[in-house]
Amino acid sequence: MTDDSGEEGAIGRRLERAILDLLDRRAPTSSICPSDAARAVHTGDGEGWRALMEPARRAARRLVDAGEVEITQGGEPVTADEVRGPIRIRRPR
Repeated sequence: MTDDSGEEGAIGRRLERAILDLLDRRAPTSSICPSDAARAVHTGDGEGWRALMEPARRAARRLVDAGEVEITQGGEPVTADEVRGPIRIRRPR
């Protein structure tokens, strides 16, 4: 997980926790979108959660590195190098 300091590190840690918490509340076979975590962490109104999309994707990649989740496209796991476009996040299978 993240060891960054400062506000960006705090946001990254909150996003990591949000991803894991959201997955814990779903069926073991379910996945989430990074936007789910961004929306969960965003504290304001409106579309401000969109600014958290790339940090949410980075948080997911850190969780992949820690063995906590996997990133999928089309229902299949992909590596960070393979990712192009929308992703889903799920528990490893």
